[in-house]
Amino acid sequence: MPKIACMDPVAPTLSIEHAATDALLLRLSGTWRSREHPPSHTEVGELLGAEGLRQVGFDSTGVESWDTGLLAFVVGVGRGCEEHGLALDSAGLPSGVAELLELAREVPEKTGTGRGGARDPLLERIGKNTLKGWDASVGAISFLGEAMLSLGRFVVGRAQYRRSDLTLFLQDCGSSALGIVALISFMVGLILSFVGAQQLALFGATSYTANLVGLAMAREMAPIMVAIIMAGRTGAAFAAQLGTMTVNEEVDALATFGISPMDFLVLPRMLALIVMMPLLCLYADLMGMLGGAVVGAGVYGIPLEEYWQQTKSSLPLIQIWIGVAKSVVFGVLVALSGCLKGIRSGRSASAVGDAATSAVVTSIVLIIVTDAIFAVVLDVLGL
Repeated sequence: MPKIACMDPVAPTLSIEHAATDALLLRLSGTWRSREHPPSHTEVGELLGAEGLRQVGFDSTGVESWDTGLLAFVVGVGRGCEEHGLALDSAGLPSGVAELLELAREVPEKTGTGRGGARDPLLERIGKNTLKGWDASVGAISFLGEAMLSLGRFVVGRAQYRRSDLTLFLQDCGSSALGIVALISFMVGLILSFVGAQQLALFGATSYTANLVGLAMAREMAPIMVAIIMAGRTGAAFAAQLGTMTVNEEVDALATFGISPMDFLVLPRMLALIVMMPLLCLYADLMGMLGGAVVGAGVYGIPLEEYWQQTKSSLPLIQIWIGVAKSVVFGVLVALSGCLKGIRSGRSASAVGDAATSAVVTSIVLIIVTDAIFAVVLDVLGL
C-alpha cells in the first residue's frame, strides 16, 4: 500500500489502497490546507490507468481541517477519472467538499479568460485593424450626420432639449474657463514676445515685436490654444459624463421614452461650445497681446503707444475673423469628439476612463489636422 506522508502529524497525508480488485480507495488525513503543500493529484494519476480499475473513492475520516487545497486535489482526481473513464465516489468526502464539487460540476468553466496562445498572423492583424478603423470611421460619420440633423431641428424649433441644460453648459464652457484661458494665453503671448524680440533685435526692428505677437495670437495661437484647453477640460468632461450615463443605461432609457439622445444630450453641449469658443478666442487674443506688451515695454523698452499702433497696423479685421472662424470649427470638433466617445463607450468604469482619454486625443489630432487644412485653403485664397 503506497503512502505519502510527512513527519508532522497534522500535515496533509494521503494513503492509497485497493478497497477491491476494481476499486481504489484514497485515505485522507491531517490538515489539508493550501499553505501546507498537500499532495498533488498527479501522484495518483499513474494508478488511475491500472488495468481492471473501475472506481475511485475517498475516506476522509482522518481529515482534521481543510480549505481549497483539498478541493483542488479532489477536482484533479476527478478530471483524471474522466480521462480514464472511471467512476468517482465522493460519498467519503466532507459534506462541504461534496457540495462545492457538485457546484463546480453544474457551473460551466469560463473560456477565453486567459491569454491566447499564438498571435494571429501579421496580415490577419492588419485586416482586423483595418476593418475596425473602417467601422469607427463609418460610426463617426453617422454620428456627425445625426448631430447636423439635431442642429437643424434646433434651428426650426423642434429639438428636444432643456434650456436649463444649455445655460449650465454655457456657464461651464464660458465663465468657468476664463481663468485657465487667461493664464495660458498670457504666457503664450509673453513667450512669443521674448522669442520674437530676440530675433528682431538682430536687425534693429524690435518694435515689430507687436506685429508678430498680434498676428500670431489672432490668426493661429489663440484659437488653437483655446481649443486644446477646452479639449482637455471640457471634451474629457463630456466624454466622462455621457460614458457614465451609458454605463447606467440612462441613454437607453431616453431612447425608450422616445427622447432623442442627440437632442437631449449632445445638442446643448455642442451649442455651448459653438457660442463660447469665439468669445474665448477674442479673450485669448487680448490676453496674449497683453503678455506681449508686458515683455515689449518692460524688457525691451518699447513705448506702449508705439506697441499699440504697431499692433493696429499689422492686424486687419479679417485676421481676427479668421481666428474666430477657426475657433467655431474647433469647438464643434471638441464637442462631437467628447460626445461621440462618451455615448459609444463600453459599460464599465475603465471604459469611461478610456473614453475620456480617447476624446482628448481625438480632439487634439482633429484640431491640428483641421488647422493645417485651414492654412492651405487660406493660402490658396490669398488670405
